[in-house]
Amino acid sequence: MKQESDAPLPSVKIPVLEKQVLIVEDEQVFARAVQKRLSRAGFKSRIAENLRTADEQFRNLPPDLILLDMRLPDGSGLDFLTDLRTKQNSNVAVIVMSAYGELEDAVSAMKLGASDYLKKPIDLDELLLNVEKVLNNSELTRKLTYSTKREQHAAEGGIEFLGETGEINNIRKQIEQICRLTKTSDTVPPTVMILGETGTGKDVVARLLHAHSSRREKPFVHVDCASLPKDLIEAELFGHEKGAFTNAHVARTGLIEAAEDGVLFLDEIGELPQELQSKLLAVLERRTLRRVGTTQERPVAAWFIAATNRNIEELTKQGQFRSDLFYRLNVLNITMPPLRDRGGDIMILASYFAGQTARRYGLNNVKFTKDAEQSIVNYSWPGNVREMKHYLERIVLLNNGGEINSNMLSLSPRSTDDSDYQPAGKFEDLTLDSAELMLIKQALDRTNGNVSKAARELGVSRMALRYRMKKYNL
Repeated sequence: MKQESDAPLPSVKIPVLEKQVLIVEDEQVFARAVQKRLSRAGFKSRIAENLRTADEQFRNLPPDLILLDMRLPDGSGLDFLTDLRTKQNSNVAVIVMSAYGELEDAVSAMKLGASDYLKKPIDLDELLLNVEKVLNNSELTRKLTYSTKREQHAAEGGIEFLGETGEINNIRKQIEQICRLTKTSDTVPPTVMILGETGTGKDVVARLLHAHSSRREKPFVHVDCASLPKDLIEAELFGHEKGAFTNAHVARTGLIEAAEDGVLFLDEIGELPQELQSKLLAVLERRTLRRVGTTQERPVAAWFIAATNRNIEELTKQGQFRSDLFYRLNVLNITMPPLRDRGGDIMILASYFAGQTARRYGLNNVKFTKDAEQSIVNYSWPGNVREMKHYLERIVLLNNGGEINSNMLSLSPRSTDDSDYQPAGKFEDLTLDSAELMLIKQALDRTNGNVSKAARELGVSRMALRYRMKKYNL
């Protein structure tokens, strides 16, 4: 997710969808009157008559705005607002309502980030004006926030990490906390494990850790453990001396040494062969390594960051991954949420990727229709952010930018267990060769062309897949 240095900063479009309002009010007559007035103005709303219900509804579907009464049967609205800002880490817009009109409540609410304070009895037309004003200000603030963040990201080498959900904001805080450790200590920072499905942006988090740490001027070495040839992975990681094995005509520095006192990012660590796991553990414990073909110990100063899309704990239980190595790598961990669980971030990312493609190729500005936005939000994106980026790039290029509707997207709602792609036509209409070709293409698309990963998904050896790719001129 890099941005080209000579390309203009892309604008992030905040889509205009039906705004969701949560009415936290125990006076049912008043609450229903408010709901009816909001509905006539085009807003969707829900009613929660106590704090417990409000908390449940907020967690199930975070709203764009909360109308919050100060006095509720099971507690104070200020307590709920405090919980939103601290425990929930939410910046959702809040308008506070109170029949008491106490100045102390108003001051406390504003200190906690409430957008407005209304005293009961409340005129419904006045309430609607306040709702529209607060939502417009909230949207403007989000746009300005994203503009500022893009400028900061450009200064960090173009690393883009967009998103405003609570989980994403928590990950930003985790990154800041971890990077502080690199600035306050002369020792090597603790190892970090980044977990999450394929395509969620684990490599972006690793690069942000590097960019924000005191090692930002040092090397960043990305090692894809899944793509390294199994018979050469030891030499690639640890290096080798001249004559250590056939064709080792010169000594070579391994990737661990190449990281020097920077960052070594071990991507897809779950694919590391078991025979090398003990050797990597020894490096982490002793902070030294031996090249293949020598007994000489060399110091290791790199900061180790690992990532995997597999259930590493389950692999450990099954004996496929060393438990001691897992515990050594998993000192600190960050879990990336799947795109389907990121709510409002889905359209923010879609708008960003589409706009980026249009600007890069000089196409018309992209605008998604409402039905297209709904299709994008409802689709499960099994390949996560990576799938969305490449998919929307293709759609924008095929349609020369401009307005994109749901027919152009051809996305259908599906469960998260569905495959990335659905075959065109029925299997009974295919020949054996065409079915095999289709499955190979789908596997290569899902793995972004990674032959090793595609072979594992298809249950064949890498050599067997290479043979079939040559057979079909892939």
